Amino acid sequence: MSGFAFVLLRSCGQIVQCVYSEEQAAFPLEELTDKCCVRAAVYVKEESRSRSGFDLQLLEVQILSAPEEHCPVVINRRSVDTSLETLLDFRPITLRNQREMAIFKIQEALTDGMRSFLQANHFTEIHTPKIVSEGAEGGANIFRMNYFNREAYLAQSPQFYKQMMVGVYERVFEIGPVFRAEKHDISRHLNEYTGIDFEMGFIESFRDLMAMETEMLKKAMGTVSEQCPEAVSLLRVRIPEITEIPCLKFGEAKALLREESGRISAPKAERIRQNGTIRDCTQPPEGGDSALDFSPEEEKLLCRLIREKTGSEFVFVTHYPSAKRPFYAMEDPDHPKETLSFDLLFRGMEITTGGQRIHSYQEQIEKMLRRHMNPEHFQSYLMIHRYGMPPHGGLGMGLERLTSRLLEQDNVRRASLFPRDIHRLTP
Repeated sequence: MSGFAFVLLRSCGQIVQCVYSEEQAAFPLEELTDKCCVRAAVYVKEESRSRSGFDLQLLEVQILSAPEEHCPVVINRRSVDTSLETLLDFRPITLRNQREMAIFKIQEALTDGMRSFLQANHFTEIHTPKIVSEGAEGGANIFRMNYFNREAYLAQSPQFYKQMMVGVYERVFEIGPVFRAEKHDISRHLNEYTGIDFEMGFIESFRDLMAMETEMLKKAMGTVSEQCPEAVSLLRVRIPEITEIPCLKFGEAKALLREESGRISAPKAERIRQNGTIRDCTQPPEGGDSALDFSPEEEKLLCRLIREKTGSEFVFVTHYPSAKRPFYAMEDPDHPKETLSFDLLFRGMEITTGGQRIHSYQEQIEKMLRRHMNPEHFQSYLMIHRYGMPPHGGLGMGLERLTSRLLEQDNVRRASLFPRDIHRLTP
């Protein structure tokens, strides 16, 4: 405007409005360019009409750096109005947007809340190797690498090591990277994510783990509200109230889903069939892999049903089939085809897998042999069983999934600073 201008200054993620006046400023306005980095001297003036309650009148400016070219994305609006691919392609720049920054302030608070809770409950934080000689869960979803002419792998989880450390500290946790070579190009998977794992010894039941996780999540959600109210307000986050998380067995959950499927009218079922989703969300077939786990659509439907019945946005599902769980999962003595394990679902997606582990050497060897595994390949792991381990168990949670579901995002990549998937290796 004639004689003055408004200048937006971004400082530590906050956008502050400054006023440039020809009468007060000791520099020409033309020196300022979009995205230039400056050190400024300002006069602070009380202003009731301003959202902050004051105006900053620019007096002097030192230009520390200036951009070489025009920025390809607009970041100074309320949100970055572009596709997910463009958002991620220019991630070092788009993360400067207030909404993008707010995502990771909330993620920081979640991490801080869980870490402080675990430390207060006598868990010791550990840091385990990410280059390993054997996969904790086996299968095809493992990254192989050449380690000085020996075959090695990127760790799928800290599972073996956190079990080992239970024999040392009794309660341990780790927050660190996890690698999964899953060839999925879908909204819920990352090939590298941040795992929040804990393991505890001398448990009475796997339900001790569920109780511990419930209290940990209460603390995490409370920390988000306390530490970053501005980010919560900006992103309109619905912080869930956690009292007691409902729980049902895997078989009961499948029966509930089949019961709900039967309520769908024939015309509606036909419309769903035409959309190509009836197999996933309305009629889970008997037998096969789908009988051992939930499809993504079943997870969403189950969460909706539980919320309607109980008001909870979380639900524990227990006693998963043994065929679907790793070799170290303890089986239910009364129902050997089921395991003393659980998943935690939140707003339509699994965010945690956990359970009780086998602590008997003979039981572990027998189960490995039943699965045609060679115990000789796991001698360092089996050492803990051979020399005495307490009843123990633990869980693993994906930090990005938890963040994504809390913020009700459409893609878990939005909750990862620099996501890695089957297409993306940069930036």
